[in-house]
Amino acid sequence: MPLTPNPPAEQPVTDRFRLLVDAVQDYGIFMLDTVGNVVSWNTGAQRLKQYRPEEIIGRNFSTFYPPEAVAAGWPAEELRRAEKDGRFEEEGWRIRKDGSRFWANVVITALRGPDGKLEGFGKVTRDLTERRAHEEALRESEQRFRLMIEGVQDYAIFMLSPDGVIESWNSGAQRIKGYSPAEVIGKHFSLFYLPEDLAAGKPQAELKLALAQGRAEEEGWRVRRDGSVFWANVAIAPVYDAGRVLRGFVKVTRDMTERRRLYELEKSSKRMSEFLAMLAHELRNPLAPIRNAVTILQLEPSPSPLVRSSRDMIDRQLSHMTRLVDDLLDVGRLTTGKIRFKTEQVSYNQVVARSIEAVRPLMDARRHRLTVDVPTAPMLVQGDATRLAQVLQNLLINAAKFTPEAGQIELKVWQDGTQLYTTVSDNGAGLSPEALSHIFELFAQGDAQTAARESGLGIGLTLARSLVEMHGGTLSAESEGPGRGSRFSFFLPNAQLAAGSANDQPGKEAGATIMVVDDNKDAANSLAEVLRLMDCQVKVAYDGPAALELFRKQPSQAILLDLGMPGMNGYEVLSALRALHGGERVTVAALTGFGTDEDKQRALEAGFDEHLTKPLDFAVLQTFLQTAGLVV
Repeated sequence: MPLTPNPPAEQPVTDRFRLLVDAVQDYGIFMLDTVGNVVSWNTGAQRLKQYRPEEIIGRNFSTFYPPEAVAAGWPAEELRRAEKDGRFEEEGWRIRKDGSRFWANVVITALRGPDGKLEGFGKVTRDLTERRAHEEALRESEQRFRLMIEGVQDYAIFMLSPDGVIESWNSGAQRIKGYSPAEVIGKHFSLFYLPEDLAAGKPQAELKLALAQGRAEEEGWRVRRDGSVFWANVAIAPVYDAGRVLRGFVKVTRDMTERRRLYELEKSSKRMSEFLAMLAHELRNPLAPIRNAVTILQLEPSPSPLVRSSRDMIDRQLSHMTRLVDDLLDVGRLTTGKIRFKTEQVSYNQVVARSIEAVRPLMDARRHRLTVDVPTAPMLVQGDATRLAQVLQNLLINAAKFTPEAGQIELKVWQDGTQLYTTVSDNGAGLSPEALSHIFELFAQGDAQTAARESGLGIGLTLARSLVEMHGGTLSAESEGPGRGSRFSFFLPNAQLAAGSANDQPGKEAGATIMVVDDNKDAANSLAEVLRLMDCQVKVAYDGPAALELFRKQPSQAILLDLGMPGMNGYEVLSALRALHGGERVTVAALTGFGTDEDKQRALEAGFDEHLTKPLDFAVLQTFLQTAGLVV
C-alpha cells in the first residue's frame, strides 16, 4: 500500500486568532497590562498611530493622549472605569507619533483570568476624523442656515408640526405678524386666518394640498396680532426625514399689501384712462356740427356787429374746447400705450412757426408781447412734427393762460452740438415750490388760487412732458415763486444744423467757452441756459469721463465742476484734467452743496481756482466769470 503523508499539524487556535487580529488594517487593536503599558500591537495600530511595535511596546498608553487629558489623569480614569464596569467606550482626540491629532472611537475591555483576577485590558481604536469633520460641517451648515433664517426680515419663515402647531419662529415672522416667539410657539397656525376662512376649513385644506402636491401657494388676507389684516403671499411645503416620515411643514409668508395696493391703483388708473378716451370720443361728436355752424356764420355776407362778435366768441371757445378734447384723447392713448407716433426728419423752424400761429389769437386777445428768438438757419430733428407742435403749443398756451394782460412771453430756441433747446418764459403768476413738484402730474393745475381763475383740466403739461420723453428729451419747469413768472425748458437729441449756418449772427464775437459738468441733468442744463443768457458758449457733460473726452476734443476756457458725482468724483476729474494738454491753464471752479470753510479749503488745496456753493447765486456766478476775465 502507498504511504499516506501525515496531515500537517493543526495550528493552535490562539495563533490563528493572533494572525487574524494582526491582519486588521482599519482598527488599532492592542493589549495593555494592568497599569496601561502596551504589551501587543497590530498592523492597524501601527498604521493608525505610526509607531512600530518595537517603538511602543512597553510604553504606557497615555502616550496617545493630548497633554491636557494626561494632566487631568484621564487615561488612568478610563482604565478604572473599564475595570469597574468591564467595558468603557468614548470618543475624543488622540495623538499620533508625528504629533498630529485624530478623532478616535475607543473601546477598552477588562481581561480577567479564570479566577476573575484582572490580567490586563484589550483596547480597540478607530479613526473617525473624517466622520467628525463631516458632522462638524453639517452642524456648522445647520447653524448658518438657522442664523440665516432667523435674520430674514422680509419673510415670515416658521415650522409647523404635522398637525399644524407652530414649532419655530423667525424675526421676519415677528415683524410681519406681530407675535413674539414665546407668544406663538405651541399654538396652531390657524390663528392667522380670518373667521370666514376658519369656518371654511382653509388652514387644514392648505396642509392637505401641500401633502398632495408637494407644495401649496396662495395669496389672501391674514390677521396680525393686533387684529389688523394684510395681504399675504403664502407657500407651504411638507418636510420629511430620511425615512420619508412626515416631520411637519415649512411655511413662508410675505407681506404683499403694498404690491396689492399698487395693483389696485393700476387697475383704477387703467379704468380712468379708458373713461377719458371714451369721454373724448363722445365729446367730439357734438363739436363737429358746432364747427360746421360757425363756418356757415363765417360765410354769411355782411353780418351785423353783434352777430360777428358772437360768432368770433363761439369760434374762440370752440377752438379752446377742441384742444381740451384732443388732450383728453391723447392722455387716454398715452396711458394705454396706444398713442400714434411717427418719426421722421422734421424742420423745427416749421414746428415753431405752426405753434406760434396756433396760439397767436389767444395772446392777441390778452395783448401779450411775444418775443421770439429762433435761429434763421434750418434746424432738423428726428421726431413727429405734429406731436412736437403739440408740446410747444401746450407750453405757449400755458404761458398765455397764467400771464396777465399786456404781460411778456418769450420763446427761445438754440442748438448746442446735437441737442436742440427750447424755453418758454413768462412774467406771469409763477409757481410755488410745492406746485413745482407736482406741475407735471396728471390733473395738476399749479397753485389752487391761480388755477381757479383759469380754465383747463391740468393735462396739457403732463402730455407735453410725456411727448418730449418719447422723443428722447426732458422737460423741466422753473419759477422764483408766485407772481414772479415761470420758465419751461426742454431739449431734443439728434438735432442737425444746416451746413454753413451758425447760431451766432455774422460778425458777432463769440463769448467765453465754458463747460458745465454735473450728473444732475436738470441742474447742468439749467445752469447752461443761464450761462448762454450771459452770452457764453456752453458745453455740458453729465459725468467725469464724458467731460474729459469733451475737453480733449474742444478745450474750454473755464469749467464748473460738480464734486459729488458717482463713479468719478470732481476731485478725480480735476486731477485727470490737469494732466491733459491745456488742462493746467483752464480755470476750474468746484460746484458743490457743501459750503463750510473746511470744504472750501479742501477744494482750493486740491487745485480748484474757486469754490462755488449750490444753489448758485447769479451775482456770485457773475463775479466769478468777471474775475476770471470771461465776461465784461
